[in-house]
Amino acid sequence: MLRVVAMNKVLMYTTQVCPYCIRAKALLKQRGVSEIQEIRVDLDPVAKGHMMEITGRRTVPQIFIGDTHVGGCDDLVALDQRGGLLPLLNA
Repeated sequence: MLRVVAMNKVLMYTTQVCPYCIRAKALLKQRGVSEIQEIRVDLDPVAKGHMMEITGRRTVPQIFIGDTHVGGCDDLVALDQRGGLLPLLNA
């Protein structure tokens, strides 16, 4: 019997050609994330301004899991390596 686990919503600020965005999405999918809400800041300068305002950063990706700002791709990988990603996704 397949058990369905509710996951926190994942929101990611991205651009089309960002290799770090692609890597972060791949890691999240490997960890069972089936849906990532993407906000393309290369298409929406207002969204880029909002991202910079709420994160204090100008680089992508900027990743939120639930209400938690994880940071960028390196931050996501480090969180996963410390064993913190799955508990955050499943919180």
